[in-house]
Amino acid sequence: MARANGGIIGKVNRTSYGKCTITAVKCTGNLTTQPGTTVLRAALVAGGGGAGRDNGGGGGAGGMVLSPGTISVSGATAYPLVIGGGGAGRTNNCGQGCTGSDTTGFCLTAKGGGGGGIGNPSAPVGPGTAGGSGGGAGATDSPGMTGGPTTQSSQPGDSGTYGFGYAGGAGGNSPNRSSGGGGGAGAIGTKQPSGGGGGNGGNGKDITPIFGGSGSDYFNCGVYAGGGGGGAINSGAGGTAGTGGGGTGGGTTTLTAGTANTGGGGGGGSNFGGPGVENGKNGGKGVVIVKELNKASGVWSMQSAFQAKSQGTWPDGTADSGLTFDYLVVAGGGSGGRCGSYFGGGGGAGGYKASGYGPSPLRGTAVSLFTGGSGYTITVGGGAAAKGTPDGSGIKGDDSVIENSGNITTLTATGGGYGAGGASGPTAVVGGPGGSGGGGTGKGSGTGGAGGSASPPGQGSAGGIGYGGSPGGGGGGGGVTAAGGNAGAAPGGGAGGAGAPNNILGPATTYGGGGGGSGDTGCGGAGGAGGGGAGSPAGGPSGTAGTVNTGGGGGGQVGGGATSGAGGSGIVILRYPTAVTGTIAPGCNVIACAPGSTKTAKFTVSGSITFA
Repeated sequence: MARANGGIIGKVNRTSYGKCTITAVKCTGNLTTQPGTTVLRAALVAGGGGAGRDNGGGGGAGGMVLSPGTISVSGATAYPLVIGGGGAGRTNNCGQGCTGSDTTGFCLTAKGGGGGGIGNPSAPVGPGTAGGSGGGAGATDSPGMTGGPTTQSSQPGDSGTYGFGYAGGAGGNSPNRSSGGGGGAGAIGTKQPSGGGGGNGGNGKDITPIFGGSGSDYFNCGVYAGGGGGGAINSGAGGTAGTGGGGTGGGTTTLTAGTANTGGGGGGGSNFGGPGVENGKNGGKGVVIVKELNKASGVWSMQSAFQAKSQGTWPDGTADSGLTFDYLVVAGGGSGGRCGSYFGGGGGAGGYKASGYGPSPLRGTAVSLFTGGSGYTITVGGGAAAKGTPDGSGIKGDDSVIENSGNITTLTATGGGYGAGGASGPTAVVGGPGGSGGGGTGKGSGTGGAGGSASPPGQGSAGGIGYGGSPGGGGGGGGVTAAGGNAGAAPGGGAGGAGAPNNILGPATTYGGGGGGSGDTGCGGAGGAGGGGAGSPAGGPSGTAGTVNTGGGGGGQVGGGATSGAGGSGIVILRYPTAVTGTIAPGCNVIACAPGSTKTAKFTVSGSITFA
């Protein structure tokens, strides 16, 4: 008798074709899976705790449940989810801030965050209360004010095993009175040892290393459950908000609530002559983040495979390896502006994104490495072409991009802004926006055109301002770590802003320097460190081009038949574990061994890489 499964003997296998769809569930209700989904990941975050008043402790963040494994589900099925509300901040001296409500779903429970303690009153309401993360203690005159403990790790089953939450900060009594910050899913709340200020909220937890992708793929950049800062006393500053939606404590700082749908704890109220007695702020409502996954493994009958393909439920082979890779993405630099008798601005450096290496304030989070499928498409942004006649502004550089099949991962560095330029006349011209902004012109007399902005923020710096006096010059293009120099502060054109050093390949190389602005005779602005081209002096040669594969901006130009400097092309580098094998194209891009059981894939031109 023919077998129903086409002759394959063994257990029944199921594909999952969730298309790696990410959903943030913000209100209580049902999540209906896609027809092809059979496995998913979920992160549950409970409501954050309300804060105390009158030098009160910060609210504790809602507990988080984040399993590294997958959850089996059925396609086209509704799954009920309860999203916990944030606890109310205390508005009188009768008790602590209210505990947040639990978030539940997929047989998991995240516990609501603990409330912050009251400040001035005595012991019964001074300590923080227990919760997913504990509330911070109030700043009282009584010793022994403790922060609330976490209850998340004591929950049964996976809710405790994969639960995250930390205790709130203790209170400091006289003479160093200090409120405690609420605990977060990633760190404890603290107190200020010298007194006066509020304790800082504990940081939340980033889910992207488990879920994959980059922060831009997720609501609130993938970071949730930050603790609230404590309230200040005696004109001190309130405690800082924990990353992941915590509220800021009151004082010389602005008192804020926990951010909605992050599970952040509320900020504690202060008490001094400025704002007077402040009430505690509310905690933020919770959230559930779901990622429906692709998966296909085992042995399949031809009939089963054909049916899945025809129904659009057969995965393309993309699978989450459970590993991550670090990256450097630098876009192409903008070209400098050209002016016939005034001064062209320098081009802005290409935008910069990195993880694992380079200056720590600029580092993002390593992203999940996916094997199979069509792999990763790499776009290396071209540097903008030089500007010749007629006079005018330069050109914006091209974006550099890492993109996975199905848009699971997309990382984009934005091209550098153009340097401003134009025909002779009194009107100043503004530099163009980009990863780093281009420099403004030195047209007219006195202050010239403004520099372009760094847009989107976080990838570079603004361009410099031009100057039309004597000696005049164009503004320097912005660099990754510094704004372009203003003309007029020193004779001639403004210098290009400095780039960022990065050692992802081993020895540190600096990327993303801004182009220098053009200037009076002998006074062209210097290019910024990291491949920025120098601006031309009046009557001199063309502006210098940005260095290839650094994303450097081109130098500005003034007078004669010369051109401005072209922008330097960008670069993309991946650093990944040797546990997977990478295949790169075309051949001018290179894979090399690196320390720590890693390899690097260096793209100087656009191409692709697949992992197996």
